[in-house]
Amino acid sequence: MPEDFLHTTLGKIATPVFRLGLAATYRPGKRTIYKALDEGVNYLFYFGIDTHMTSVLREVVKSQRDRYVIATGAYNYIWWRQDLRRTLERRLRQIGTDYIDVFHFLGVMKPKEFTPRVREQLEVVRRSGLVRAVSLSTHDRKFAADLANEGAIDAMMIRYNAAHRGAEEEIFPRLPASDPAVISYTATRWGFLIRRPRGYPKDGRIPTPGMCYRFVLSNPHVDVCLMAPSNQKQLEENLAAVRQGPLDDPEMSFMRDFGDVVHRQYKRFM
Repeated sequence: MPEDFLHTTLGKIATPVFRLGLAATYRPGKRTIYKALDEGVNYLFYFGIDTHMTSVLREVVKSQRDRYVIATGAYNYIWWRQDLRRTLERRLRQIGTDYIDVFHFLGVMKPKEFTPRVREQLEVVRRSGLVRAVSLSTHDRKFAADLANEGAIDAMMIRYNAAHRGAEEEIFPRLPASDPAVISYTATRWGFLIRRPRGYPKDGRIPTPGMCYRFVLSNPHVDVCLMAPSNQKQLEENLAAVRQGPLDDPEMSFMRDFGDVVHRQYKRFM
């Protein structure tokens, strides 16, 4: 599969992927997930409690495991964190597979939450033969870049969109030659990039979800951008949009300007 706007190879595991990945957070239904697979979507993020995704994965891995890149992980909660090895083994049983492609430690807000014990557990998982890559999901962009340069992670899952553009300075220029995979999420900034901000002109243009995904994927440093449609119509609209290719210069300028408006109004977690 050639590398182009819609396809790339994913970091060290070198698996060809469609750059728009799928999560089933909003329970889109098995039919929608199968439609995504039929359309070539093959990076699938699995939360462990999304039963629609569970059912589909259990069915497709029986005979087509090598076609899909399955990502999942263990969670860092406020007062405790899941045991990484035990969570990995539970995910393997839930899906019915022998390995996970990308295993994340999810929800790291601050470097102190990536304790020496977590670092050790992640390395144990990496050496277990049960995963192809280990990753970190974090809001601390500089910390993600530091870990990638130390070789502690093979991939990272970060927030990047028209309002959250800090990765353009704090991550992308610092990516090491080891080529860690970069997976982005919340392309619509939890919906704020596709609704009218307070005080915004009533006749002012509002981005579509598809434009938000195209903005993210127009950056060549992003390997995969996750989407989480709630139904098949949304899935099909997203796919049709990204197949238009990267944003042109006027569209990119519009998205950045609109993102700045959203950023000024909603500065938390930027």
